[in-house]
Amino acid sequence: MKRSFNSVSGIVSAVKRYFGLSLALYAFFVGVAGVVPAAAAEQVVVYSSRKDHLIRPLFEQFEQQTGIEVKYITDKAAPLISRIAVEGKNTAADMLITVDAGNLWQAAEQGLLVKVDSEILNKQIPAHLRDPEGRWYGLSVRARTIVYATDRVKPSELSTYEALGESQWKDRLCLRTSKKVYNQSLVATMIASLGAEKTESYVKSWVANLATPVFSNDTKLMQSISAGQCDVGIVNSYYFGRLQDKDADIPLALYWPNQNDRGVHINISGAGITRHSKNPENALRLLEWLASKKAQGEIAALNKEFPANPNVPPAPQVVSWGTFKADTINVEVAGKLQVDAIKLMDRAGYR
Repeated sequence: MKRSFNSVSGIVSAVKRYFGLSLALYAFFVGVAGVVPAAAAEQVVVYSSRKDHLIRPLFEQFEQQTGIEVKYITDKAAPLISRIAVEGKNTAADMLITVDAGNLWQAAEQGLLVKVDSEILNKQIPAHLRDPEGRWYGLSVRARTIVYATDRVKPSELSTYEALGESQWKDRLCLRTSKKVYNQSLVATMIASLGAEKTESYVKSWVANLATPVFSNDTKLMQSISAGQCDVGIVNSYYFGRLQDKDADIPLALYWPNQNDRGVHINISGAGITRHSKNPENALRLLEWLASKKAQGEIAALNKEFPANPNVPPAPQVVSWGTFKADTINVEVAGKLQVDAIKLMDRAGYR
């Protein structure tokens, strides 16, 4: 099994083993070096922007199977990334887990995540769902797709994201705010596929078709469609699943656009090992475990997402939404073109 990472913990362990340092001297050395070797404390510390109920069951299973304790804190992505940067070599974080490839790309570009070379991860996670340099890996897939009112829209009327700017959707379209990274990533991939000029034209046409001001979240958007304020919108599919749980008869359905060209826009939740991890071996073991078939099935089911591992089927509820062709452009483009996407949406009047 091929594994590599940047860490000094192995050096500390070797010093202890080969030179027979006394416990007191060893403790002093560890304090001066600012590291705690994995062998001294079988644990891994995770900074996660995923909510507690989505990660705790997984961490508990990992602890039971390996004996490695998982300590974690949760917060939004931006504060966690900033915290790791400020803490520097003194960070407690061994791993960052967050949503959206744009966030992972930003963390990697700031030098906060270390490259790993794992045959397990490279086999389990497709290339377009991971950093080409191995600094982060997708753990689940979310589709940002079209949702529509089943009593007012026929599926045959729908086709692509771009077509939502056509005249038939005038005063019938709802959108979430452009300030949310999910929409920034969608527009970033459109720029990569269609070019900035065409993408800006399409985004302007969306804005012209808005039936209401933009919404703060996808749930409110779908509730607006149910209430008759608009007929179509763009949402992450798992939000639809949550509404289904509350009301199985909700008059909404998902439509998978762009099936005749690039496919449905997808994004990921994912993770990377921090550059100054004190427990890199345990962090890599956790990351590889999260890519395993058992963990992948549970990760996806907990939040009604799609497994990043293509050998793992989605949960039955997710399967019921139908199959689709996904865009296979590397999700890192969500980060690379994020600034361009934000500027474009601003020019287009998409707030």
